[in-house]
Amino acid sequence: MSQTLKTKNSKRGQRHSAAWGKRLSTLLLLVMTQTAFAQSSGGKLVGKFAPDLAPIAARANHGASANETVKVIVQYKQVPQAEQEGRVQRLGAQLTHRLHSVNGIALTIPVNALPALEADPEVLSVSVDHPMQGLDDTSDVATGVTAAWTAGYNGAGVGVAVIDSGINDSHKDLQNSTESHSRVVYRQDFTGTATSNSSGAKYDLYGHGTHVAGIIGGNGYLSGGNYSGVAPAVNLVDLRVLDLNGAGTDSNVIAAIEEAISLKSTYNIRVINLSLGRGIFVSYTQDPLCQAVESAWKAGIVVVVAAGNYGRLSVNGSNGYGTITAPGNDPYVITVGAMKSNGSSSPAAETLASFSSKGPTTYDHVVKPDVVAPGNDIVSLSAPGATLEAAYPAELVTGNDGNNDYFTLSGTSMATPLVAGAVALLLQENSALTPDQVKARLMKTTYKPFSIGSSSAYVPHLSQTFTSFYDMLSLGSGLVDMQNAVVATDLAPSTVGAALSPSLVYNATTGTVSLVEGNSGVASTSVVWGTSVVWGTSVVWGTNVTGSSVVWGASLPWNDNLLSAFSVVWGTSTGTGTQATSVVWGATTSTDAAFSDAGDDEQ
Repeated sequence: MSQTLKTKNSKRGQRHSAAWGKRLSTLLLLVMTQTAFAQSSGGKLVGKFAPDLAPIAARANHGASANETVKVIVQYKQVPQAEQEGRVQRLGAQLTHRLHSVNGIALTIPVNALPALEADPEVLSVSVDHPMQGLDDTSDVATGVTAAWTAGYNGAGVGVAVIDSGINDSHKDLQNSTESHSRVVYRQDFTGTATSNSSGAKYDLYGHGTHVAGIIGGNGYLSGGNYSGVAPAVNLVDLRVLDLNGAGTDSNVIAAIEEAISLKSTYNIRVINLSLGRGIFVSYTQDPLCQAVESAWKAGIVVVVAAGNYGRLSVNGSNGYGTITAPGNDPYVITVGAMKSNGSSSPAAETLASFSSKGPTTYDHVVKPDVVAPGNDIVSLSAPGATLEAAYPAELVTGNDGNNDYFTLSGTSMATPLVAGAVALLLQENSALTPDQVKARLMKTTYKPFSIGSSSAYVPHLSQTFTSFYDMLSLGSGLVDMQNAVVATDLAPSTVGAALSPSLVYNATTGTVSLVEGNSGVASTSVVWGTSVVWGTSVVWGTNVTGSSVVWGASLPWNDNLLSAFSVVWGTSTGTGTQATSVVWGATTSTDAAFSDAGDDEQ
């Protein structure tokens, strides 16, 4: 990956897409109403309904029209059989996906039938089949990838499942070393929408998945190696869940995850890349999307997920904290935030991208992201004729053949595949590593000495300056460093869950915030991932851990529950009327300014 960053004219006034984009504005109006109810329930089920579905179900007897329907995921005590499917179909439901990994089925069902569904004794829970979107918004040296290449690692033999908007496998950068066949070894569409358009786009009508695939495994053929990916010999499995507008659903993604698990042995799928996300409506322990990524993790597949692009969102002074999206809120997966290079290849020059979402997670207060990687102004493969390329032609980059072979995007969507590619290199080096061991090694070996404390970025189209602080809820354990990772030999325990991301607990009596080991108790002086880990306190997280308290920047709203921001992040009441407002959805924020173009033109 000689260059995955292209320096752009910071005064061009051009905007590129954060794949949530302007489409979120309409969705936001509905979600905000549902989220207010969800937050008041503390992220727990209301009867058998997820918090954001409960107010919809309440309309079944109070005003819902006979033809009003809702998309839901129904989870049963056991894998549903034909009898259960027939029962819901007699209620007027249409089956869209069988989701056996979560003992569920996805349905479109009349709202008036929801009470009967809840009354089924075999049903455990019913949740909204949420809309899902991509998260868009001289990195080889900064992340140490060239050291891995020099050591002989290029991802050969490892399969990476790209669950996204599809991959245009006709791009020459995705062929093998002899340009005789594509390294996209399998594809499947879960959207049921068109796979080509009149503008010549094929398989990836949005342009997001091809860009992501190039960051993971492009070989730079059309740029003389200038824009090659992290693992240029890796095999790619294309599981299409987003349509031409970058939109999909929970059930699409869950079905694709299940397919990746089933194809694991066939294509040696060891990594799943999820450069997508949505708001958090319930604890990760009750979210079927999070349960699905955990199923993949437990099957031996490393799941790498975007943190989200909401770091600029400040509700009542929260400064972007508490904005991680699902399924990046799950403690098993590797959640990735974004950095920017500032025109330098030195890791010391990297600064936090102001759009990058910060922890802790809603409801569960999991420490996220886990790591960060370059994600601002990333040049990767274009998908000619796709929606993004048509909307933002100024972002196209010419290849050696004179064609617009490459495209520039920013966002945690772009940082995520860089880490997925790095994981492929580690697994090529040592195929016996478990997902937890991969996660622990990446986190331990990150570049950590960010001593600047904070940085500022001016975003011209917003006419605003954003300040980022360098703490574990912004940077995770630090910047991915493959030079360190490929020479490391120590191992975390191989057991599933050995590298769960820790959570935070607030002690109102002492006014302190402390780390909690996975699902265990407060860990004041022990190592982050249990007593059997061979490295001690502060090795994984650097100097951020001191005694029983977690130390962050001086201006962060943790220790004063009278602050409005405190109630936003921690979901407690201060009597200000802001209790339990979800930062992810930002009830008082201009949606277009906050969400549309994460990461562009930072200065």
